[in-house]
Amino acid sequence: MRVPFLSLRDVHARYADELKAAASRVIDSGWYVLGEEVPAFEREFAAYCGVRHAVGVGNGLDALSLILRGYKELGFLHDGDEVLVPANTFIASFLAITTNGLVPVPVEPDPASFNIDAACAKAAIGSRTRAVMAVHLYGQLADMTALTALARRHGLLLIEDAAQAHGAMCDRQKAGAFGDAAAFSFFPAKNLGALGDGGAVVTNDTALAKCVAALRNYGSQTKYHHLFQGLNSRLDEIQAAMLRVKLKYLDEDTARRRHVACRYREGIHHPHIQLPSAISEERHVWHLFVVRCAYRDALQRHLQANGIQAQVHYPVPPHRQPAYPSLHGLSLPLTEALHREVLSLPISPVMSEDEVDAVIDACQTFEPPT
Repeated sequence: MRVPFLSLRDVHARYADELKAAASRVIDSGWYVLGEEVPAFEREFAAYCGVRHAVGVGNGLDALSLILRGYKELGFLHDGDEVLVPANTFIASFLAITTNGLVPVPVEPDPASFNIDAACAKAAIGSRTRAVMAVHLYGQLADMTALTALARRHGLLLIEDAAQAHGAMCDRQKAGAFGDAAAFSFFPAKNLGALGDGGAVVTNDTALAKCVAALRNYGSQTKYHHLFQGLNSRLDEIQAAMLRVKLKYLDEDTARRRHVACRYREGIHHPHIQLPSAISEERHVWHLFVVRCAYRDALQRHLQANGIQAQVHYPVPPHRQPAYPSLHGLSLPLTEALHREVLSLPISPVMSEDEVDAVIDACQTFEPPT
């Protein structure tokens, strides 16, 4: 590829020595599960997000699932309760709900941001609705002002799926600090990515943080004493050490992503390519730069022929997946159109100006099929 979608090798080459030193520190410590690195990262990440607590877990899906499980253990949620969730999202948002015996209620997105539409969410509230999940898709904050007001008015839990939005901000408040709790993923391709799987729950709710910390560790706060029927989902010591290194560079990397996004938005002017909107610079950290095109597959082939690797996030919406046959009868036309038409262009903190030029030039020369 002339321009790869994302080169993690290049991303990590910039601070490879620090990563290797961090790994060596863990190896030399002789303490590999819930040692010193995990609580240190939890403190640092909580401070970065502007919340009291962060609990490191095995992955982003577990982070989201454990929030819901924690609220069930604390008595705020019960089997059969409904959770409003964006229809336009990765399936993990749905899996976390159904894994906990809860019912997902898909809500259409806002046509500009592709995030959950607060007005549609309001219309979807029913007698069993107990929570709303805000997914900050592609790295842009959902409308947290409207969703917070909606949740408070109707007594709903507000949960953030912030897997793609590390550092996104509005009114000096960062992703993860708006709702009752938030889930982050540290999958390697994320803006803050580990060198393997990882995730975290962040919250100002001390009771929830303690509950999640126990649930991730076999339901135990004290060794061999189990408060809950928990699971094994602990953030790995070496991954925590890697994340401590990379957290120091996150804001710098975000600035570079915003620069690339700005260049795309200034340079791509094509009647068949709809560019993503951003309400403000600080609200979007550009985990993905997602365009919309009625000729999406042809555009992807054209870019591929020009050495540009573009990817589809995501080709099939959750309510159309074989995993959820009970939802197949839903009609969600905007969500379905987006999943037919969206295409993610390369964006990363290590893209060169020449690579950005190549992507712009290739988009500009696209000719739709006749």
